[in-house]
Amino acid sequence: MTTINDAMNEIKIGDVLHSSFAVSTEQGEMIFKLISNYFTQDNQVAVDFTNVDLIVSTFLNAAIGQLYGEYTTDYIQKHLTIENMSNEDLQVLKLVTDRAKEYFKDKRGFDNVFKKNFPNAEE
Repeated sequence: MTTINDAMNEIKIGDVLHSSFAVSTEQGEMIFKLISNYFTQDNQVAVDFTNVDLIVSTFLNAAIGQLYGEYTTDYIQKHLTIENMSNEDLQVLKLVTDRAKEYFKDKRGFDNVFKKNFPNAEE
């Protein structure tokens, strides 16, 4: 079984991560890069969560949320399909994408508020 099926433009998360847990920013970054590779070629891609038992927002922010900083909502909706994700995880994904859209709409404003309220935080 391949981890990335180029014929179908499919990324099987469990196979790529070699895990049934999608929990870390590093894992999300890996998936973000794979998705971005398809997007830069103007290709559609399906992200398949078959056999993934645990998905957390940290992973989703890195894998999917940051796409909204590079691509329009319309582009993402036309080029990205999510498959085999539970309803609960789809709700978390919706929260992540809604927050990402808001953040990237006014990134500078969000960053300034954060710096003002947390002056000692690492960047």
